Amino acid sequence: MRIIFMGTPAFAVESLKALIQAGENVVAVVTAPDKPAGRGQKMQQSPVKQFALEQHIPVLQPDKLKDTVFLETLKSYQADLQVVVAFRMLPEVVWNMPPRGTINVHASLLPQYRGAAPINHVLINGEKETGVTTFLLQHEIDTGDILLAEKVDILDTDTAGSLHDTLMYAGAEVLLKTIKQLKENSLHPIPQRAIAAESLRHAPKIFKEDCKIDWNQDVEIIYNKIRGLSPYPTAFTTIEGKVLKIFEARKERTVHHLEVGTYQTDEKSYLRFVAKDGYINLLIVQVEGKKKMEVSEFLRGFRFNS
Repeated sequence: MRIIFMGTPAFAVESLKALIQAGENVVAVVTAPDKPAGRGQKMQQSPVKQFALEQHIPVLQPDKLKDTVFLETLKSYQADLQVVVAFRMLPEVVWNMPPRGTINVHASLLPQYRGAAPINHVLINGEKETGVTTFLLQHEIDTGDILLAEKVDILDTDTAGSLHDTLMYAGAEVLLKTIKQLKENSLHPIPQRAIAAESLRHAPKIFKEDCKIDWNQDVEIIYNKIRGLSPYPTAFTTIEGKVLKIFEARKERTVHHLEVGTYQTDEKSYLRFVAKDGYINLLIVQVEGKKKMEVSEFLRGFRFNS
């Protein structure tokens, strides 16, 4: 089959790489336009574009997906199938173009955790398992008929970063299985409404205000929030009037009569905040204007008012 691949971040590269290594005929790649990044604001190519160029695959970077020139170019590749991994929402004129449709790889077990940030939200909610799902794109986002799904266990030590990598590789494997069965005409798409679910949990985009820690909550909830937002966009609190990002922490449940939100430290080796039912011991942090560091290094250079 002639395949057009659509994706932008590193998460999508592994699926594209798997297609190439499996000998699939990827005739073009669609990715985000180059954009300025970093201190020098130099133009940066997306990870998918970088990999595609290395493989000598034509790259399309439309600003608008309904642009007539882009649509004509897309049509000229005469793709049988389109594959989407971590890309923006497609208009019907795009996803409905190839005769075999458009497959999306989503980092959750649909219909649970539809939305832009499924990896973050499964951790924040303390889930014990998640997975990857391939489905056919339809009108409503992340609601198309399911093709294949594979479960992945979540470890108590997983962060958004580690789970991202696990699901990245799992997604590539499920995509290859999906395309193999599609060729064999052995797939049986399942409407999501046919899958029993008592209640649906969603995975909307995360904003800065969602990342602030509420020390009035249980240590388990706070711990899950920290790992669910690490390494990005990162949970934070304030200390001595400065924003402190928390990348790694350890939970400690205990009975106490201390004021929540206060902290304890020897100013050398440990720093812990008081939560509703225990402590959160900070391990790796970053104070505004400084680099990310272990808490002992942070304490050696931080000036406390008291």
